Amino acid sequence: MDELQLFRGDTVQLKGKRRKETVCIVLSDETCPDEKIRMNRVVRNNLRVRLSDIVSIQACPDVKYGKRIHVLPIDDTVDGLSGNLFEVFLKPYFLEAYRPMHKDDAFIVRGGMRAVEFKVVETDPVPYCIVAPDTIIHCDGNPIKREVCKNTRCNIGVKGKRKSVSRLKV
Repeated sequence: MDELQLFRGDTVQLKGKRRKETVCIVLSDETCPDEKIRMNRVVRNNLRVRLSDIVSIQACPDVKYGKRIHVLPIDDTVDGLSGNLFEVFLKPYFLEAYRPMHKDDAFIVRGGMRAVEFKVVETDPVPYCIVAPDTIIHCDGNPIKREVCKNTRCNIGVKGKRKSVSRLKV
């Protein structure tokens, strides 16, 4: 962290595979070696990386507070769930938390004895912002379908043709 001149609370931009990127807040951990970073499963999924993959990190000091964001739940996480998703899940999650959000990122919110996954559809300003207390959070709309092919293991290219891994013979 010293070499990158990063301090606790700084905002950084992480870049993973296939030009996927997200923004995070820096927290220090004395048990983590200097050449490595720790990130949770949600961040790894957003970057499309696995444990021990290489990511790039750079300071991102110009992240502005958001005017508004639009998030939608993932359909398979709200099955059988009724009620106001904003009041039960989103309001407590964002309350005084100053969370960074990047367009197309997914995040998990736990509440009401359940975990619901949301996807960031839009942010203002684009493509990322920090959700502050005065940020308007829109969650109107139908739940969106989970991406069938989220990672690189699902399809691979063979001589210009894409085939499912399960159909490939070795």
